[in-house]
Amino acid sequence: MLNPANAPTSSGPKVGSEKLVRLSEAASQHLLGLLEKKGYSAGALKVAVIGGGCSGLQYQMELVPGGGPKDILIESRGVRICVDPKSAVFLSGSEVDFSTDLQKGGFRVTNPNARATCSCGDSFST
Repeated sequence: MLNPANAPTSSGPKVGSEKLVRLSEAASQHLLGLLEKKGYSAGALKVAVIGGGCSGLQYQMELVPGGGPKDILIESRGVRICVDPKSAVFLSGSEVDFSTDLQKGGFRVTNPNARATCSCGDSFST
């Protein structure tokens, strides 16, 4: 369980809230299965914003065994999400969803900070 006081721990990530980023029910269910398959009992979905893509910024997601010491750790629907502080500025208020659609399936981020997105939906600008 995360630190209930929402204060930084001395040796680990800071604790954030779902106001930063949250998961849909579909995303959390899929991630729970992926984390279990990898054997990451304390694992997390690491979400970052990096430069690149058609619109200038793009999302990067990976499963990690735990959050880094500078990460912000959020618990959403029973799944941990870790975000680096530089990406947090771009992600505030976002939701990660999952779809099994054949052509546009996978994880998608709905980001209220995105002012423009490319036609593929993989990159954005603020």
